[in-house]
Amino acid sequence: MTDHLPHTARSDARDNRARILEAARAVFGEEGLNVPMREIARHAGVGPATLYRHFPTKRDLIGETFAEQRRACHAIVRDALADSDPWHGFRGLVEQICELHAHSRGFADAFMTAYPEAMDFAADREPVLRAVTELARRAQETGRLRSGFVVDDLILMLMAHRGVQDAPRDARLAASRRFAAYVIEAFRAVPGSAASVSLPQAPRLRLAHSPATP
Repeated sequence: MTDHLPHTARSDARDNRARILEAARAVFGEEGLNVPMREIARHAGVGPATLYRHFPTKRDLIGETFAEQRRACHAIVRDALADSDPWHGFRGLVEQICELHAHSRGFADAFMTAYPEAMDFAADREPVLRAVTELARRAQETGRLRSGFVVDDLILMLMAHRGVQDAPRDARLAASRRFAAYVIEAFRAVPGSAASVSLPQAPRLRLAHSPATP
């Protein structure tokens, strides 16, 4: 009996932790990082004390919640640098980073702003930007990426891309892909050439309170 109780407690703790992370991914992903911790606890169906026992600070929770996205971001950059065609690698990086951000408002916010005291995200972001600088240099040497591109342009792009989060959920990914395609055209050394990217189909979007188009 005494052996069974510790095992049950450990199992309950694992279940609670899993529920908390699932709730955090959903709530942070949809609403961003300003959601109070108590709201995460409510969505997870646990008490605040249980949440804080597993994640003493919001920084701890955010870091664990988006661990998978951080690994995915590193993989995207690694694959882009390994591409034998730097322009193809650069295009792929833009497309996939936009898609990664489109899936989660919380991850986009954490990556872009390095959520206060979330040094892990700042540490992730700097190597990504250094890698983009190197990839851009290679792509410029091929003559296919415009010579004036600087890494700050990628930051500007991601700042603009955050507006995609205001699109309805079912249109968000399509909007992100079309946005990325336009950005790639803007970065191309010769926009509008025969090798231009074909734009994905535009999602149907409506501004809040705007009248429907007849």
